[in-house]
Amino acid sequence: MSPAKPRVALFVTCLVDLYRPTVGFAAIRLLEQAGCVVEVPHLQTCCGQPAYNSGDRATARDLARPVIDAFLGYDYTVAPSGSCVGMIAKHYPALFDDDPNYRGRAEALAARTHELTSFLTDIRGMKGVRARYAGVAAYHDGCSGLRELGVRAQPRQLLGTVEELTVKDLAEPELCCGFGGTFCVKYPAISTRMVTDKVRDVEATGADTLLAGEMGCLLNMAGRLKRQGSAVRVRHVAEVLADMTQAAAPIGEA
Repeated sequence: MSPAKPRVALFVTCLVDLYRPTVGFAAIRLLEQAGCVVEVPHLQTCCGQPAYNSGDRATARDLARPVIDAFLGYDYTVAPSGSCVGMIAKHYPALFDDDPNYRGRAEALAARTHELTSFLTDIRGMKGVRARYAGVAAYHDGCSGLRELGVRAQPRQLLGTVEELTVKDLAEPELCCGFGGTFCVKYPAISTRMVTDKVRDVEATGADTLLAGEMGCLLNMAGRLKRQGSAVRVRHVAEVLADMTQAAAPIGEA
């Protein structure tokens, strides 16, 4: 890894902030292990993705401006979420096609914004982690991270160095879990069928743990597993990589 210590701003994400703060602390630990100076801008807001996906570009722009203002001064912005990073890195510039002032700022932020495991491996050159997790895990690839950002090998590379952990791929790893942000609200019946198929695939692996890098997917799948009486534990990949699984119960459990 490079000896330089970049200033990294952690974009916490709404779901991590509200439902799983442990993921934010795990991300900080991993970034510090990668030699970064980490800060959490207090003025950060929602990235605007729900509004954007609903076609409300005006609200999405209103939410994007303070994010750009809060994060632009850092060497990098990192988030434990492919969907939020996809919004910032892939969609922010086009939001400001008619705003010369913010267009350039959006492009600058987009160029230095990364998903957590991708940043650790691709930017900081991290080859492994100092962690232990006794179990067999199935890994789910979130749609935004996989399709917009190309995040697939990176989390698996790091998980491969966790002591006592075996990682299994799903039979159909690229199928959506049915969350899809506002999709699960607009089309609940379709979403339920999709997540039912997904958790069936998870259980068929024989894994005792389900991992992913996207809180929306994790909450969706954990809810379905619990409703079906499954014993599969659900965790964000950062918690395992940071060796912080003792800090909180699995997602969906008391």
